[in-house]
Amino acid sequence: MNEQKIQIAKPSFLGNEKKYVLDALESGWISSIGPYIDRFEREFAAYHGVKHAIATHNGTIALHLALSASGIQAGHEVIVPDLTFIATSNAVRYCNAVPILTDVDPDDWNISPESIMHAIKPETKAIIPVHLYGNPARMTEIMEIAGKHNLLVIEDCAEATGALLGSRKVGTFGHISCFSFFGNKIMTTGEGGMCVTNDDELAEKMRILRDHGMNRKKKYWYDQLGFNYRMTNMQAAVGLAQLEQLDTLLSSRDEILRRYKEKLSSCKGIVFQQTHGNRNVNWLVTVRLKGMNFETRDVVISELSRHNIDSRPVFYPIHFMSFYKDPVFSPAGNPNSISIASEGISLPTYVGLEEEKIDYIAHCLIKAYEKYST
Repeated sequence: MNEQKIQIAKPSFLGNEKKYVLDALESGWISSIGPYIDRFEREFAAYHGVKHAIATHNGTIALHLALSASGIQAGHEVIVPDLTFIATSNAVRYCNAVPILTDVDPDDWNISPESIMHAIKPETKAIIPVHLYGNPARMTEIMEIAGKHNLLVIEDCAEATGALLGSRKVGTFGHISCFSFFGNKIMTTGEGGMCVTNDDELAEKMRILRDHGMNRKKKYWYDQLGFNYRMTNMQAAVGLAQLEQLDTLLSSRDEILRRYKEKLSSCKGIVFQQTHGNRNVNWLVTVRLKGMNFETRDVVISELSRHNIDSRPVFYPIHFMSFYKDPVFSPAGNPNSISIASEGISLPTYVGLEEEKIDYIAHCLIKAYEKYST
């Protein structure tokens, strides 16, 4: 059917992106100062109903900035899910702290409150829940646990811009929340990220650290060691245009998920994330191929590729990586993370993906699953 490969993801530029970027170029404000940065931060904060948004050069930087501003350092432990993109854990190690890789819920695939409770120790200072593949984590319970144990919560919303827990947007629960605008994300600036918070003191610390640690009232005077983590005015121009059409982008993703669920419903071995009634924004529509292992799942990926369909494995558990092998990082072993990773596959998900292509992908996936499942 498809001579050209169906991509796993691609950006959608349907609004004012070109207009705003050309305006930034013509103004001469192309680096880390300019009106689009101010507008993007202000409107991103307003979209989430929070006081502060601090734009960064990418999502990993946003996590590191949030941790650094919060005082995470050597001797501290931070609880993170084992099943996530590795940047979540790496950012903790950039601060010389220890990430404690914690198991996830077998149904929604997010860090479970029960696992968090078992991981808390006197050295624990923070929790980083991740809204995996755009599916909201159980933030109400997580915030209750954090409150009882005086722990900082940094939400990793890299894959979940616009997701809803009930009627409340993810990113509005934690003390700081971090977003990514990489090229394959819900909305993009090419590379880019954002920290949001209602805490005035944390916001001020992040702004100072983002700009080399320079004193905000005295030019070229530095009170502390900082970073160059700033977003450019051109990135912000793209981000502002993307934000203006975010609700439309999210509605399109809702329809993509609905179509996948409809076309894959005949195969009971293909299982979706449970949403608990929340809005999963479907960064990548991802399913479990029940009964498969890493080897057979990879065979299915190869089979789809032969039919010109790009797909991806679910993230490998972080504790599989050589520099996370030490049991200090994952004392519990995390069987749910391993099981989901071995069965998980992400399917093409992008605004503009036609229904006939979704139907074709679903047909090929069912055929491959039936052929290789054990």
